[in-house]
Amino acid sequence: MLLKIFLGLVVLAAILFSIDQYIPALLAEKFPKVDKVLVKKSERKLFLIKNGSIVKSYDIGLGKNPVGSKQREGDSKTPEGNYILDYRNPESDYHLSIHISYPDNNDLIRADSNGYSAGGDIMIHGKPNYLGWLPFIYDKKDWTDGCVAVDNIDIEEIWNAVDDSTKIELLP
Repeated sequence: MLLKIFLGLVVLAAILFSIDQYIPALLAEKFPKVDKVLVKKSERKLFLIKNGSIVKSYDIGLGKNPVGSKQREGDSKTPEGNYILDYRNPESDYHLSIHISYPDNNDLIRADSNGYSAGGDIMIHGKPNYLGWLPFIYDKKDWTDGCVAVDNIDIEEIWNAVDDSTKIELLP
C-alpha cells in the first residue's frame, strides 16, 4: 500500500514538473523582436513595444516593498529609471531570467554617498522552478526581492521577443 502511494506521488511530481518546466514553452506566442520594454509599476504591467506601439502587455509582480525606487540592497524595491536588458540566464532558480542593468553609475553614486550598497541581480523572471504551478502563492502579489516577476508562459514570450541590449524603462 505504501509503495502505491509513493509511486503515485512520484508520478504526480513528474507531471507537475512537466507542467512547470516544459508546457510554458509550448504555449508561448511568438512575436517579432521588440525595441523596448516598459514597466508601469503602479499598474503592475509590463509592455513589449516595437516602433512606439504596444505589441503585448503582461501582469507583473514586484518587490515586496513596491512603492518608490530601489535605493539599496535589501530594501525589496524594484528600481525606477532607464536601463538595459543586458544578459539572460536559462539556468536560473526561476523559470528563465533576463537581467536588468541596475545599478547604473547614478545608482552606485547615490548608494555610496549614503554609505550602503546599491544591490543588484535585478531580473525579469518567471516563477520559482518547480513551484510555478502553485498560483495561489505567487499570482497577483508583490513577492520578489526587487525583480519583475511574470508567469512562466509570459517569460517565455518576453525571452523570445527581446535581445540582449533591449532598452527597459521602469516607471513608478
